Amino acid sequence: MAERRRAGSRRGVAVKRVYDRPSSEDGVRVLVDRLWPRGLSRQAAAADLWLKDAAPSAELRRWYGHQSRRWATFRKKYRQELTQRPDIVKLLKDLRRRSPLTLLYASRDTARNHAVVLLELLEKKGPASR
Repeated sequence: MAERRRAGSRRGVAVKRVYDRPSSEDGVRVLVDRLWPRGLSRQAAAADLWLKDAAPSAELRRWYGHQSRRWATFRKKYRQELTQRPDIVKLLKDLRRRSPLTLLYASRDTARNHAVVLLELLEKKGPASR
């Protein structure tokens, strides 16, 4: 299972594929995709919250198309979009302060997806070479 969590913190943030089995360590599970994951029931997703507006715009998502050569630019553009949604970022930070937080995504690429960018933002990490 490809899961990332801030080391040494009981109230860290993790990213996890929504198709992976829920864990008691997940804390609050927030689906951050604009579209509901294919073939997955709401019960199987076990998401506490579906935060569609945390996802990249449809235009940016289509432009990126999970092409690794566009990753750096995608990250920059997505962070710019998130500056236009301070309420979303504030909500995620508030949830993180209350309990462990797991950002759920459907992408097959576990290293280069928008949930990773959200994780970086919430943990105040700079750009990484992924």
